[in-house]
Amino acid sequence: MDFRLTEDQRALKAAMRELLEARFDRDALRAAVERPELDRSLWRALGDAGFFSLRLPEREGGVGLGLPEAVLVFEEAGRALLPGPLVATHLAAGTVEGAATGESVVTRVDGALVAWLDEADHVLGDASDATAIRSLDPLTPLHRTGGTRTATAVEAVLLSAAEQLGSAARSTDLAVQHARDREQFGQPVGAFQAVKHLCADMLVRTEVARAAVYAAAVTGDPYEIAGAKLLADEAAVRGARDCLQVHGGMGFTWEADVHLHLKRAWVRAGQWQSAQQAAETLASAL
Repeated sequence: MDFRLTEDQRALKAAMRELLEARFDRDALRAAVERPELDRSLWRALGDAGFFSLRLPEREGGVGLGLPEAVLVFEEAGRALLPGPLVATHLAAGTVEGAATGESVVTRVDGALVAWLDEADHVLGDASDATAIRSLDPLTPLHRTGGTRTATAVEAVLLSAAEQLGSAARSTDLAVQHARDREQFGQPVGAFQAVKHLCADMLVRTEVARAAVYAAAVTGDPYEIAGAKLLADEAAVRGARDCLQVHGGMGFTWEADVHLHLKRAWVRAGQWQSAQQAAETLASAL
């Protein structure tokens, strides 16, 4: 089986990155951190680009692509730290009016948590008793409900894993760039063996997760998706922590973007399928 991206898939991935770089650059990211409100114009731009309708059949006004292509665009969203209930809105395209075009924001109760409740036009699940809680991630406002965690759609798990993959890749890039640019004792910090090892480990974890996520997108197997989520969560969380270490004291400052990747990775690791759920899913296949 050939898992290499086709020319069309590479073009799709590049186009999504170009769109996000133009509409959600670092200034926009920082503005979102200071004022966590959903940018409706950006949401509609995502809809116009086919982000939410990507897997809808063309006869229903969609793009007519599959889960592997959805993974690619969600990877780019994770790389950019794009905020909002992306997975829930994408999965609601075709069933909730306006979701496919980005005219409607859809969120969903995930276990006992629901993200972006105040901004949502439609809520899937019972959030009648939801109360606001302080979120670790300033870009993901959360509410807690009285519900309990239940099984969720495997597509949601995989798309969340794809976002984690994108974040892990971005953390690796940030670490490598800093290691090249930052100098100590007259040479780049990347020349030191300890820093080299950190960057190399980040790259290995990211590429292992990439192989698992891409393969699971092709097979759609729930056990492979659970494994991909575990690997992507680890790559995102440990990658962001290692990136912070490469940055040194600078990485702990609010001005650096490293902490945003770490906080988002922590929050996303508990969404859709927790590590415990993923491990139990894998164990059930043994």
